Amino acid sequence: MHAYQTLRCAPRTQTSRLVLGLASHFGFTSSVNSFSTSHSSRARKKNSKYSAVDSERYSSLIKTVVSSKVSCQTPETLQEEDSYVYGPVVKSQIPSQRLVPKAPKIHHPLVNPDRTCEMGERVPGPPTQIGLQRGKGMYSVPSVTRILQQTMSPEQVYVLERWRRRMIAELGEEGFKEYSQNLFRQGKLFHTAVENFLGLVDETPGVDTEPKRMSECPPEAEGYMESIRHVLEDVRGVRAIESTVNHATLGYLGIVDCVAYYRGVRCVIDWKTSEKPKPYLSNTYDNPLQVAAYIGALNNDDNYGYQVENGLIVVAYKDGTPAHPHPISSEQVLRYWEKWLVRLEEYTEGK
Repeated sequence: MHAYQTLRCAPRTQTSRLVLGLASHFGFTSSVNSFSTSHSSRARKKNSKYSAVDSERYSSLIKTVVSSKVSCQTPETLQEEDSYVYGPVVKSQIPSQRLVPKAPKIHHPLVNPDRTCEMGERVPGPPTQIGLQRGKGMYSVPSVTRILQQTMSPEQVYVLERWRRRMIAELGEEGFKEYSQNLFRQGKLFHTAVENFLGLVDETPGVDTEPKRMSECPPEAEGYMESIRHVLEDVRGVRAIESTVNHATLGYLGIVDCVAYYRGVRCVIDWKTSEKPKPYLSNTYDNPLQVAAYIGALNNDDNYGYQVENGLIVVAYKDGTPAHPHPISSEQVLRYWEKWLVRLEEYTEGK
């Protein structure tokens, strides 16, 4: 009884010491140690709502969750999170569901069925060269270039505008204007040089007039002419140079750069300049449609007594790098002709 009163009256800080002293006196140190430890532990810990959980039953599960580095997220939760952060997933269409290329509402033949295909490379007389005449109601007839420019896709417009803004940022407004004028002037000089070169062609066997023709080239066009030298070696039988073609039925016109035989095949040839390499036909954008439009107009123009079914785009470079010639077969021309008819209809409907 005396021991109980002593423990009760003693401060809490001295309790453990008294317990140990009494235990030593009465000989049950081990039991008291257990009592002291459990009492101290119960005094520090608070009751938890998880105290009733069977830890033995869930020990393996707890160990797996704590030690594993794998995320607890499932594919479904990850997809929900991505949709919330980035928006819904836009899945690409399968090939059968992709947009079908537009077809012209009214089909017009590329080749004039009333005109025979003339054969042979050698034709007497100078090449045809019909100048553009805008009189007699011709002012309302759109050119091929205008039609293509006004029916460009939004993607084409975006790319062109991005390029223009980038050039203005580098050169300024006045600098970009001067740059564009120089490009146009160089292109004009190049076309004139080609025209002069082909106009002086003498196909008489044994006569070599190439040094004379090359020496007459203006300095600004020398690099371009050097670039197409290897192409000109395969050009024969020139039939037209810088000549206007008019499709009276469809109502458009254009100026073909050249009609000649390239490696034995009669072609409408379009000379292009570029500051960047264009080794593939796809790099020439709408140029194949332009060539197809010229071919269709020429085949239906009474000023020309022959038919053309093939094309050639030649990309020349100012530094003299060998040009890239892009032949367009008759099958390809037909496909581009269909696309041209669609663009022509879009232009007519949008007027």
